[in-house]
Amino acid sequence: MILPDFKAFPRMGRIIGLDWGARRIGVAVSDPRREFVFARDLIPGGADASHRIADFVRTERAVGVIVGLPLHADGTPSDTTRAVRAFADELTSNIDVPICFVEENLTSVAAQESMGKVRRRDIKEKLDSLSARVILENAIAMINRA
Repeated sequence: MILPDFKAFPRMGRIIGLDWGARRIGVAVSDPRREFVFARDLIPGGADASHRIADFVRTERAVGVIVGLPLHADGTPSDTTRAVRAFADELTSNIDVPICFVEENLTSVAAQESMGKVRRRDIKEKLDSLSARVILENAIAMINRA
């Protein structure tokens, strides 16, 4: 189920953060106490992506999923926003944990800054999962304030 906010989101337990992309999905996971967040390997986008994410959610015994929601700077939805929402809708048929969205504006910038000076190839390989880490860290801060 997709929740409108964090009020009914589980307060403890491991959660997964996702930075959705048509070609690849960045993935991050918290520890059960949500003190640490770890970037994980990318999951390829495409037709079976929601099944791969569902398997990962079960393997990690996650209690919830956070999906980064790309919006225009003025807060309005884009074509990508609609694609991310469609992906989350599909994911709900494969998992039985709640899903919440977190606005993801500037997460890629923050993730790239955290990488420091690296080769362009390393940026492509790691940026999406580091962005998922930033998305998840932001969500945890929001959950703790809710």
